[in-house]
This record gives sequence, structure tokens and C-alpha cells, in this order.
Amino acid sequence: MILVAGIPSEPPLQETLDALHDLRADVLVLSQRHGTDTDIAFAVDRAGIVDGVLRSGRRHVALREISAVYARLMDHRHIPEYQRLEPDDPGRDRWTALADHLTTWLDVAPGRVVNRTSAMASNGSKPYQAQLISRHGLLTPETLVTNDPDQAREFYETHPRVVYKSASGARSIVQTMASADLERLGSLRACPVQFQSWVPGTDVRVHVVGAEVFATAITTTATDYRYAMAQVDEPAHLQGYQLDDQVAEQCVALTADLGLEFAGIDLKITPDGQVYCFEVNPSPAYTYFSGQTKQPIAQALAGHLMTA
Repeated sequence: MILVAGIPSEPPLQETLDALHDLRADVLVLSQRHGTDTDIAFAVDRAGIVDGVLRSGRRHVALREISAVYARLMDHRHIPEYQRLEPDDPGRDRWTALADHLTTWLDVAPGRVVNRTSAMASNGSKPYQAQLISRHGLLTPETLVTNDPDQAREFYETHPRVVYKSASGARSIVQTMASADLERLGSLRACPVQFQSWVPGTDVRVHVVGAEVFATAITTTATDYRYAMAQVDEPAHLQGYQLDDQVAEQCVALTADLGLEFAGIDLKITPDGQVYCFEVNPSPAYTYFSGQTKQPIAQALAGHLMTA
């Protein structure tokens, strides 16, 4: 049995569920929107065997029957059904307990888990992740993480073009630093920011599913292609890309080294062929890419879960 957990109507989960249906897989869906009607309990015995029960509505499933998991979980505090509960509603505690127990079980569950909680943790610190990336021969941009306005000013003045973004795993919009931003550097004292030397070239998103690789080239004049419409009033153009075999192998090795089964890797390939890696996303919204390129990422993910 394959467990798919998250918000089932979200495109990445929905497309994977459709692909699993096409393969006639035995699937159990855990919807986070039903947090007050879902429970999980498990234990690990002295031999390291993990077992327990997952209840979803009236259905009870022994955890030992689950051979693979695709979990794309969101913070339950942002789920509308949770937010509508009164502050003193006991359902809030049950929802929180489900989130805690589920993420803990994902870390120790036997079988294939896409992706385990601990494996996803490297994305919480971009500087830390950059050190792991460099072990695989991929370049990383010159970077400064600081809350010192003077250091940020010097970095800006000594590089032809600088971009800035969050240093954490929180989503942020990558922006090109301009002279007008120098007036705001005092706010850095409240929160460190990551500054990087801009790298010219072609943005390439690489999705790794086990040993399979799907690369997409992105063409745009925007600093952050995800927000191209907001930044340059024109959508980014995406198309399938033939990645160099060595780079593809590096991406697969990097994904495995991070303990991930599925990852979205952001590369930039310079005009002279140098390959820079910005980050590894452990929960990629792959449908943004496959929707335009028609790459069978969902089918690959479903097949990967089926062969666990």
C-alpha cells in the first residue's frame, strides 16, 4: 500500500495520485484537511521494528502494510479548517498531535519515504546546504550572509551585480540589489540576509526522482523566474533541456547524499559551461514545470513509489 499525505487537491499530489491510479496502485490518501478525524500511533520495539495504526475516518490501517509514502505536508496552522476552530477547541491539539506524530513516523518508517523529515532539514539553511552541494563538484555563487550593514554595502560595491534572498528555508523572492536598497541596510540588524554575486547564464531546474533526471531550461529577463510576471510583466518560457551526463550524475549523487528520494535542484549554466547550484528543494512543486514541458515527472514518481 502507498500512502499519499498532504492536501490531495494540490496539483503535485493530484497528478501523482492520477499516475498511481493509472498503475492500479493500492493507495491510501491522508488529507491534512481532515486533521480532527485522523490519528496515527506507532512504536519501535527493541529490534527496531516499527509498527502501529493509522486511522482515517472509519478506516484503520496497520502501518506495516504501507510500503511507500509520498508526503507533501504543509504547516497545519495555515489550513483553513484548522484556522476556523475556536482557540480553545480540543481539535487544535489533535491536529497538532497528528502533525507531530506523522512527521516523526516518516523519519523511522520502513520502506520508501518521499521525503523523510530529517532529510529535508538541510533546506532550512541555505549556507549549510551550499557546503553539501560543493562536495559534488557543483559551483556555488560567492555569498555573504550578514546582519551587518557595512559588510552588505561593501559586498554590493565590490561586485558588478548582487542579488539577495532569504538564508532560511522560507520562500522569498530573489531580487537584484540596487543603490536605493542601501538606504534600507539598517534593517539587516533585525534579520540576516543572504547576498550573492549574480551569475550570468541559463537557469535550469533539475528534478531528480530516484535515478531519473528531468531538466528544464528557463528563459526570462527576471531575476526570479518564478515571479517573472511581477518583475518583468512577461512569463518565463520553459522547455525541456538535455543535461550533460556528468552533471546529471552529480545531481543524482547530490540528491542521494542528502537522503532524498525526490528533489528539485536549481542550476545555472554559464555561457562558458560552468555549472552553479543555488539550492536543492526537497518538496518541489514540479507541476509548474511539467505542465509546460510535458515531462512525465508524476509518472516517474508513481513508478518510484511502486517499486519500493
